[in-house]
Amino acid sequence: MEQIAHIETPFKEKFGVPRQAGLVDYEARVVFEPEYRVAEAVRGLEEFDYVWLIWRFHLAERGEWSPTVRPPRLGGNKRVGVFATRSPFRPNPIGLSCVRLLRVEQGPVLVVAGADLVDGTPIYDIKPYIAYADAHPDARSGFADEAPKATLEVVDDHGLLLQLPADSRQALEQTLRQDPRPRYQHDPQRVYAIPFDRWEVRFRVTDDQLEVVGVNVK
Repeated sequence: MEQIAHIETPFKEKFGVPRQAGLVDYEARVVFEPEYRVAEAVRGLEEFDYVWLIWRFHLAERGEWSPTVRPPRLGGNKRVGVFATRSPFRPNPIGLSCVRLLRVEQGPVLVVAGADLVDGTPIYDIKPYIAYADAHPDARSGFADEAPKATLEVVDDHGLLLQLPADSRQALEQTLRQDPRPRYQHDPQRVYAIPFDRWEVRFRVTDDQLEVVGVNVK
């Protein structure tokens, strides 16, 4: 299987990447590898609103696989079968994401929104989303039946986030409201850091408030 493209996103490390596609509305770019930069290969794709990305968990690969995992959604304490989750630790580290197609640029380059991928993730295939076949709004979703809620209030009393352009700031605030911490960490004194595009954003969380305590240019 050959890599056909990679994605460019503001998330430089795994920490802080949205837990599912569509939770944070920011622009990302799917850039084709040189041998696949053929305009005819995406002819007609602009007529679709969403596309599927098939990609590799390139930062999560490890040796032996386990038939059960501990999903963060369940607090990291309960084990379920790996094939009943979207865990990155799988026999084959393949991911699947449905993202909104904003436009097709010359190159070709696909500009998409709502990706849940770290910057540089290898992409193996791209397929159009077809509503009548791919949408099942009444389907059960097991332990992930409800969408994650944006539960935190972002407090930036010193205006540190104003260093970021408005569109980047909006995407970052959406990410922070989703509470990017591991589910099992609740220390109000601990300072976390998210590498986001050209910045490193540091914060701590107390109850339902996330306080921005630092923004540095990387």
